[in-house]
Amino acid sequence: MPSGDLADLFDPGLTDLDQFAERVPFDTFDRLRREAPVYWHPEGPPNHGFWAVTRHDDVDRVHHDVKTYSSEVGAVSIEELDDEQLATRKSMIDMDAPGHTQLRATVNHRFTPRAVGAYMDQLRILTRETLDQALAKEQFDFVDEISRRVPVRMLCRILDLPMEDSELFVRWGNALFGNTDPEYTPVVFGRDDTEPYRHLPFRSPSGAELFAYASNVAAERGRDPGPDVLSMLLRAVVDGRPLTEREFQNNFQLLLVAGNETTRQAISHSMLALMDHPEQLRRLTDDPSLMPVAVEEMLRWATPIYQFRRTATRDVVLRGQRIRRGDKVVAWYISANRDEDVFAEPYRFDITRSPNPHVTFGPGGPHFCLGAHLARLELRVLFEELLPRIRHIELTGPATRLRSNFINGIKHLPVQVATK
Repeated sequence: MPSGDLADLFDPGLTDLDQFAERVPFDTFDRLRREAPVYWHPEGPPNHGFWAVTRHDDVDRVHHDVKTYSSEVGAVSIEELDDEQLATRKSMIDMDAPGHTQLRATVNHRFTPRAVGAYMDQLRILTRETLDQALAKEQFDFVDEISRRVPVRMLCRILDLPMEDSELFVRWGNALFGNTDPEYTPVVFGRDDTEPYRHLPFRSPSGAELFAYASNVAAERGRDPGPDVLSMLLRAVVDGRPLTEREFQNNFQLLLVAGNETTRQAISHSMLALMDHPEQLRRLTDDPSLMPVAVEEMLRWATPIYQFRRTATRDVVLRGQRIRRGDKVVAWYISANRDEDVFAEPYRFDITRSPNPHVTFGPGGPHFCLGAHLARLELRVLFEELLPRIRHIELTGPATRLRSNFINGIKHLPVQVATK
């Protein structure tokens, strides 16, 4: 059994989900970066533990050395999956080259800056409509009325899905990505018996509903294919064959749920940061030309995904720690984005911060976030449209956090707004 330098003195508690529901344990990550940047973190059965990688340069190294640190054994979850689960739950994000490269190439050109920019006018219209409805209420939950609405409606346009189904997609996203939070799911992973759902994404019963929907979409697009992303996915050829029904379902889930959830959280955290730092809010409102740089700081500050997991394919030494073949290696983005060796005053929210080499979308490499350009555009347009319309915005209650060590989520953000 591996051991970390602090094993006898310090329990980081990175599997304590209740801790994450209260706050981000930044003090824990600070100490790990200083004293044990590659730390063996024990887990309870049936899991065996993982290496917590917390420094920016090490997170970068893990993501770029794809031959040593593989995505094939489950990148999304620290949960240890058997071969049958791996086969039935695998999506693009859980693949290495050449399969990952072939599948991603099928849809990648629809998410380039130029391709995403073509949606600018539609995005502004959707954003304005959403803001009109929300700001008319003066007091409302920012998450319910704004954060969760804009990204999912935009994805409906991009994926050519019915706008009236957007609330259904949000509900599925809540249940899957919030599979450890009893507010979002009646079957809580780690607390309840989830064995009947072990072959579904995130062990969530909602995965079955989502898969049935995906199969209906596949049947419709098969009869009448178009230039949309999902039709392209149906035409994908990986290792000389088309995707199976389950492979299409898994990748449909990835595009729909992950694309919505992460941007939604980035919007919520960014609004909270601006309210917590009114001088930055005033500066951005007075000088909208700062928006592109401000968006990068919002993304660093938010870090909607806490971590991604890799699995060592060989014995390797990382920062003096011997990682053995088969060990789980978890790269903590939330810690890398507060690394004082990379970011001056990392706990200062600064909308003029530059350079800003955050790893919110991953530090590069083949698994760099497919939707990064879309997320940046959605954040930019939302705040370009929102800030000129408000005189004041403030919290009317505490921000409620998601019980998860994977999604850095805000469930509720009650606000009061005075419009111009």
